[in-house]
Order: sequence, then C-alpha cells, then structure tokens
Amino acid sequence: MLETALWTAQAFLGLFFFAAGLPKVLGRGIDRWIGFDSLARPLVIVIGVTEIAAAVGLVAPMLVDMAEWTTPLAAVGIGVVSLMASGFHIRVAGEALNSVECALWAALAGTIAIGRWPEVSDAPTISSDVLIGPIAAIIPATIAILIVLTKRPIELRASDQQHIAPAR
Repeated sequence: MLETALWTAQAFLGLFFFAAGLPKVLGRGIDRWIGFDSLARPLVIVIGVTEIAAAVGLVAPMLVDMAEWTTPLAAVGIGVVSLMASGFHIRVAGEALNSVECALWAALAGTIAIGRWPEVSDAPTISSDVLIGPIAAIIPATIAILIVLTKRPIELRASDQQHIAPAR
C-alpha cells in the first residue's frame, strides 16, 4: 500500500513540476504568472530547468531501475524549490494562498523523500568532508535570501493587479 501511495505521489508531483517548469523554460504563458516578469529571464530559465530536472529525477530512475538513490534527492530538491517559491509568494500582497499551496507541495515532496530514503543506502559513498564547501556556501546564501525577502517586497504592475484577489 505504501509503495502505491509513494508512486502516486511521485507521479502527481512529477507531472505538476514538469508542467510548471516547461513554460518557464520556453517563455510561453509566463506572463500570466505574477512576479516572474520582475525576475531576470536567465533566472526564470534556471528555475524552469531545475523544476523539470527534479520532476524527471523523481520518477525516471525508479522506472528504469537505475540510480534509484536519486529519487529521494530529487524530492528534497523539489521541497527546497517549493519552500523558496512559498517565500516568493509571501512577498506579494494577496498571494497568501499560493504561499500555502507551495508549502503543501514541499510537504508532499518531503514525505516522498522520507518514504524513499532507504534508496539512498545504495548511493555511491563520498567523504563527509566534501560537504564542508556546500554548507559553507548555503548558510550565508540562505541568510542573504531571507534578508532580501524581508526587505524587498515585489512591485506589481497594473496588469498583475487584476490576477490578485483583494485581501480580506
């Protein structure tokens, strides 16, 4: 039963993030999404490629029975992207519901990562010293992102205002 639930969640999350990432990469239909016009095009492309790669990594390795250990890592990546998107939506007035939605996507991704975590035991081993560099980069980057999120709200154009429901 757990296996069926995990596969269902993986397929659902994978399809969603593939569908969310594709317009960002192609640049079509992105104008309907609030806030993306205020981001640099290369950043939007990186976000889209990341979402597509994570969606494929969530399902494909287990389907082809190779490198299954990447599936929980893809789920963790989707969780991180979703939490960052939640912060992005918090900055926009009237986007609280979208922020909660992104947090729910992160929770689903986290659940998949936990359910599939035993697959990581088959991963190639690396020295724990390798983690020092990424940790040293991630901590200050996270602090900087949090400062930017709290100090710089998104400026909405008049065309974006019509997509936002009035705050209650």
